[in-house]
Amino acid sequence: MPLSKSRLNTHSHHLSFSQVSNQSEQKRSVDGLVLSARNRSPSCASFSSQLSMESNPGKTTKVAKTSDTSIKQGFCKIIFRTLLLVLLYYLSSIGLTFYQKWLMRKLHYPLSIVITHLVVKFMLAAACRIVWEYWTNHKRPILAWQPYTVQLAPAGIASALDIGLSNWSLEFITVSLYTMSKSTAIIFIMGFALLFKLEKKHWTLLVVVVMISGGLVMFTYQATQFNLGGFLMVMFASFLSGLRWTLSQMVMQKSEMGLANPIDMMYHIQPWMIVTLLPFAMAFEGLSLAMTKDVFRFVDTYHLFIVLGEVLVGAVIAFFMELTEYLLVSYTSSLTLSVSGIIKEVLTLTLAVLITHDEMNPINAAGLVICLLGITLHVALKAVRIHNESKASSLAVFKTKHVGEEELLMNLMNSDSEEMAP
Repeated sequence: MPLSKSRLNTHSHHLSFSQVSNQSEQKRSVDGLVLSARNRSPSCASFSSQLSMESNPGKTTKVAKTSDTSIKQGFCKIIFRTLLLVLLYYLSSIGLTFYQKWLMRKLHYPLSIVITHLVVKFMLAAACRIVWEYWTNHKRPILAWQPYTVQLAPAGIASALDIGLSNWSLEFITVSLYTMSKSTAIIFIMGFALLFKLEKKHWTLLVVVVMISGGLVMFTYQATQFNLGGFLMVMFASFLSGLRWTLSQMVMQKSEMGLANPIDMMYHIQPWMIVTLLPFAMAFEGLSLAMTKDVFRFVDTYHLFIVLGEVLVGAVIAFFMELTEYLLVSYTSSLTLSVSGIIKEVLTLTLAVLITHDEMNPINAAGLVICLLGITLHVALKAVRIHNESKASSLAVFKTKHVGEEELLMNLMNSDSEEMAP
């Protein structure tokens, strides 16, 4: 019996040692599983670092202060950059409107002036592409003939007629009527967006259209400085503006064309615009331009250079206006550009009353307010839609990431469990 008892004790001792050994191996396996999961999963690694930071309060406080400082600096940088871009956008856009109005009083050749602008913008865009290629050693895209003629030509023709008629109308109508009429381009943009299925139908769009169009009718009602010909020109220009921006959006969103950069877009689209406007300029202004002493039959060379300089100034302003619009959308959003556009129109109308002494009766003023409210409503609805889409997208990404992490950990545990199995 003592012998059997001793054997029993020895056997039990071996069992307990074996259990401890198995437990140690399992512990090492679990530790290895956790370490492997931490090495493979970024979220586990961040969780581990978070635990280590929580165990060291001084380090956590220091990191938190550094993070807060960097966040504040980044926020201030974004605010400063946005304000600077908005200021440049206002100066170029409002300045170009009043500058062209002033220039039209001296030179009654709006189409020829626009063609000069287009040529200068093409040359500046080409120069920017050359500098970019030299600086980065990367070639800028050049379209083949088929997409250049089939897909880009409609946008170029619409853009040319829009800009040409807009400048031509400034000869006959006031800056305030021009600004209000051009603001109706939102209606046509929405219409073409619905036609090409870029926007979804909603009853609020009808409210926006009624407010903007009704406000425009009230604004032009019994206006003392109203000109029917100029008004029809600018309204047709607004229609073409809606078509222009819709087609341009479709072209720039096609990644295979490589025209997401506006410099490349300007470089490719300017020739189509020049070819479109050139026959109209020759038909309506060719003979008069050839006979004028301001350009071709000049008497004073100094006067000729002054005239050419005035036209070139407008071309440079137009180029930088398009560039600031792109930068504002790139670094902020299209919503920021829309809100800035509303404020820009209010500033333009205010300056039109103060500088060019545009006249408005109470009905015109009420129409102005209603039209601006319609534009503001459109921007607000757009902001809500973007916010909802962003929220839904963030929730979907979070769910996908969460499910992916769970699947990753389960796969790691299953694979390591299979490795531990005999």
